[in-house]
Amino acid sequence: MCGITGWVSYRRDLTTQRKTLDAMTETMSCRGPDAQGAWVDQRAALGHRRLAVIDLPGGAQPMEVQTPDGPVAMVYSGETYNYTELREELRRRGHRFTTDSDTEVVLHGYLEWGEEVAEKLNGMYAFAIWDTRTEKLVMIRDRMGIKPFYYYETDDGVLFGSEPKAILANSLAPAVVGTDGLREVFTFAKTPGHAVWEGMRELQPGDVAVLDRNGLREYAYWRLTAHEHTDSEQETVAHVRDLLEDIIARQLVADVPRCSLLSGGLDSSAMTALAAKQLGEQGEKVRSFAVDFPDQEENFQPVDVAPTQDTPYVHAVQKHVHSDHSDIVLDGAALSDPAVRRAAVGARDLPVGLGDRDNSLYLLFKAVREHSTVALSGESADEVFGGYPWFHDERREADVFPWMSGGIRLDFSGSLSPDVAGRLEVDTYLKDAYATAVSKTPLKDGETGLEKRMRQVCYLHLTRMVQTLLDRKDRMSMAVGLEVRVPFCDHRLVQYVFNTPWSLKTFDGREKSILREATRDLLPKSVAERKKSGYPGSFDPSYLAAIQSQTADLLSSGHPMLELIQHAPLREAAQAPGPEVSTHQRMVLERALDLATWYDLYKPEVKID
Repeated sequence: MCGITGWVSYRRDLTTQRKTLDAMTETMSCRGPDAQGAWVDQRAALGHRRLAVIDLPGGAQPMEVQTPDGPVAMVYSGETYNYTELREELRRRGHRFTTDSDTEVVLHGYLEWGEEVAEKLNGMYAFAIWDTRTEKLVMIRDRMGIKPFYYYETDDGVLFGSEPKAILANSLAPAVVGTDGLREVFTFAKTPGHAVWEGMRELQPGDVAVLDRNGLREYAYWRLTAHEHTDSEQETVAHVRDLLEDIIARQLVADVPRCSLLSGGLDSSAMTALAAKQLGEQGEKVRSFAVDFPDQEENFQPVDVAPTQDTPYVHAVQKHVHSDHSDIVLDGAALSDPAVRRAAVGARDLPVGLGDRDNSLYLLFKAVREHSTVALSGESADEVFGGYPWFHDERREADVFPWMSGGIRLDFSGSLSPDVAGRLEVDTYLKDAYATAVSKTPLKDGETGLEKRMRQVCYLHLTRMVQTLLDRKDRMSMAVGLEVRVPFCDHRLVQYVFNTPWSLKTFDGREKSILREATRDLLPKSVAERKKSGYPGSFDPSYLAAIQSQTADLLSSGHPMLELIQHAPLREAAQAPGPEVSTHQRMVLERALDLATWYDLYKPEVKID
C-alpha cells in the first residue's frame, strides 16, 4: 500500500520541476511512511510514498523496466492477490524478475499485455505507467474502487494522485469548488467520477484512462453484468463459502503483522473466524481489534442501523475463535479534540464525514497501527448481501436513494441558507442523480417486479453507497499508514452474489441469508443470529457538550463558512440541553464543525453559478 502522484506534460521540461513533484509526493507521506521515491524525465514525473507490506527490501518505487526501445516506469498503490500465479505465467512467457513484489509482476504484465493487464488482476489497486516508447500514460483503478485515484487535465497533459491533496499541491490545480462540487459536499450521493474540486476527476472503478499526445480517453474494463443464476440454494451457499475461503487465504498474505477488525456483526465475525481457522492451521492466532466507548452500556441508544451494542458479541467471537483481542476505548475528550477532527477532515479532503464515527475510526486505526500494518475489514458485506434495514421494508420502493428514504437524512443540505439552497437545487440534483444511477442498472431480459427492483437497489448500493464507505475506510486507515483489506469486495464474490435472485438472498426470511448459512458453523449462535448493527457511535455526554461549545464559538467567530448555512438551527442545536438534542441536531453540529475545519485547511474558492 502506498501513495502515488505524478505529472505528465508534453510542452514543459519536467526535469526542472523536481521541487513541485516533491511537494506533491510529500502530501502522501501518511500513506507511505516507509520510503519516498521519484522518477523524472522530460515529459513525465512520478512520485511515490511507500508502505512496505510485501517484499520489504525489494519493492521500492517508482519501478522501472528497461526495454530495447526505452524505459517503462510505474507507480503503484495496493495489492494484487493473484500475483504469484501471474508471475509464473509471465515467467513461462520469458519474463525475468529481480524481486518478490507484486509491483514488478504488474509492471511486467503491462509489458506483456498492455492496457489489458487490468483484466488479469485480482486485488485492490490504483497505478500509473509511463511508457516512454509511445509517450503514453496508462492509469488503472481496481474494479470496485477500493483504492482511490484522481486526475486533473492541464493544457498540455495531466496531474494525478492517490488523493486530491497531491494534485492541489501543484499550482496548475487551484482549490476551487463550483456548484456541482458543493452539491456533492452537501449530499450523500457520491456520483462516480465526480471529485468535487473544479477540473478534477476521480478515475471510476473498473476504468482505464490513457493519455497521449492526442488527448485523454477513459474506458471501462469491468462492470457488473446481469445473467441467469442457475445454482441451487445449497450450491450457492457452498460456492460462497469456497470463494470466501480462497479470498481470505489470499488476503492474509503479507510480510508484516496482520489483524482483523471485529465488530461482533455477522460480516466481521465470519471474516475473523475464517482467518482464525486458516491461521490456526499454520500454528498462528488471529489478532483482533474492536472499538468501544466508556459507559457505553449505560449511555447506549438504539437506532435503525445500530439496534444493539457490539461489545458482548465481540467478546463472544473472541472466545469462540480464541483471537488475541484488544478493545480500543475512546472517550469524549479524544473524539471531540479539534486536532482529531482536522486529521479526519484532512484525510478525506472534504467535509463529507459522519461526525464522531469518522473521528473514532481514525483513532481506532491509529491505535491498531501500533500493533499491525495490515487489517482485514468486513466493509461492503451489507451492500453485497443485502444487509441494511431499507433493503427489507417500504424504503426500497421509494424513488430516491434508499438510504435517504425516511428517517434521518444523511446529507447536510437542509442546513443551507435559503439563498444557497435555492441556487444549488439539491433535491433536483439528487433526483437526477438517482434517475441516472437506476438507468444504468444491468437487467436480465424480462426481469420484472420485486426481482427487478431489488437488482436496482443492490446496484445502487454497489456503485454509490459502497464508494462512500470504501473511500472513508481507505482515507482514515492510510492517514495513519494502516493497510485495510476488504475481502467482501473481491469482484468474483460481488459479481456472483449480484446475480443471485433476491428470493435466494433472503431464503430464510432474513437479511444476508447466504452469508449466514455459509459461515454459521464458524460462529457462536448469538452472533450468527444477530441482526444488522452498523459501526457504533459514541453516546458519551461529554462529547456532545464539547461540540456544542465548539459550535457556539464558531457562531461568534465570523467564520466565512457561516455564509453558506442557516445560523438559527445551528444555534438552537448548540444551546439545547444535552438530553433534548436530537440525532439530526447532533449531525448538524458535527457537519458544521467539519465544514469550518475544511475551510481552514484548504481555503477553497467557492463559486456558485
